[in-house]
Amino acid sequence: MNTKNLKRLKRAKKTRIKLRTLGLPSLSVHKTGQHIYAQIISGNGDKTLAAASTLDKGLKVSGANIESAQAVGAAIAKKAIDAGIEEVGFDRSGYLYHGKIKALADAAREAGLKF
Repeated sequence: MNTKNLKRLKRAKKTRIKLRTLGLPSLSVHKTGQHIYAQIISGNGDKTLAAASTLDKGLKVSGANIESAQAVGAAIAKKAIDAGIEEVGFDRSGYLYHGKIKALADAAREAGLKF
């Protein structure tokens, strides 16, 4: 693994430890060069409660750009609210909070998710 990825994983580990102590469900985000994935994980981390990504058939987005991130953020918020989850902790997986990650978070907040 390269140093950049190791630093990201170290940041992610610290965030996940903090989220585990809060006991809230967490909105976890992962991104690759081609896709963006988001999932709501239960407070104790044992199961996925909702998930959305650019691979979903209903989203009609392609690529890993800011518009796709906004669509995924809105979709995950809608699925979470339908599942009865209104408040989550934001697990950005060690990624810096700007660009696609920020767009996804802002879209989820606008759709009614609180974090």
